[in-house]
Amino acid sequence: MQQRMLIFAMGVLLAMSTETSANGLDFEALVSEQGAVSQLPSLLRFDARDGTALSYRHYPSDSPTALVLLHGSGTDSKYLATFAQALADAGAAAVYTPDVRGHGPSPQRRGDIDYINQLEDDLADFIYHIKAENSAISSIVVGGHSSGGGLAIRFAGGEYGHLASAYLLLAPYLGHDAPTVRNNSGGWAEPSVAKIIALSLLNRLGVTSLNGSTVLRFNLPAEYRNGSETLAYSYRLMTGFNPSNYRDDLRSINVPSLILTGAADEAFFADRFESTVRPHVPDAAVVTVPDTSHLGLLVSEDGIEAACHWLQTFGKF
Repeated sequence: MQQRMLIFAMGVLLAMSTETSANGLDFEALVSEQGAVSQLPSLLRFDARDGTALSYRHYPSDSPTALVLLHGSGTDSKYLATFAQALADAGAAAVYTPDVRGHGPSPQRRGDIDYINQLEDDLADFIYHIKAENSAISSIVVGGHSSGGGLAIRFAGGEYGHLASAYLLLAPYLGHDAPTVRNNSGGWAEPSVAKIIALSLLNRLGVTSLNGSTVLRFNLPAEYRNGSETLAYSYRLMTGFNPSNYRDDLRSINVPSLILTGAADEAFFADRFESTVRPHVPDAAVVTVPDTSHLGLLVSEDGIEAACHWLQTFGKF
């Protein structure tokens, strides 16, 4: 059996090495998003089940819907400010943007977590916190951008998926083997493929002691760094931030869902989401915003309008 696993791993290695990496993402869109930093809500805290105080931002609204919006890889909740504030101002949802464990200005351990499923536990704890803090909330939408969308999909397929009333997935990362993903996410990510394969095989054999090893790095140009970025992930953080199995996880979504992408996405093939998602989530709404990049999706007026409309109507479907 171990020999068959090794042959499979070599096949994955070859498949992941056949394309040439692109130059990366358009970070000018990120700069424009961070223009709203002066208007950022202050960081608040909630206690996860292990006693760790984790950070989040809250964009209040009178809406009975709460949207938990998860940021993508390498960064934190700041860059979601424009999108989150617009939804709250429109009355579409009260928006909460947590700094995922291992990220943010001062994480306990940057780029690492304690065990693979810890981010799902944290998200469940955060939802319980929101419900306890605001009894007027009647619907919880779990959403995310890029890897944050991948975590939302993982959450849907896990033990806490029932906590979500709907899912809002913004250019979600489905996994390295999904047809929607460009090689190395368009040059943004640099995985240590051989190390990932070796650790994956060890985990299948029950060996997890090396899961703190760094296996993934991100190409954030120096001019866009401010000290709060997270430029490398351990194996357990990388794995826990991704869908467990995107097909199975997507099939677990039996509530309203919106997949929103930008037609000019540099990390993913926007035109492949419809055919990839539809077989597993037949009732999902799939919307592509013209002339919009991966990061630009979060400041696109058309994208924000589509998300607002969906949030205000999903309960009527």
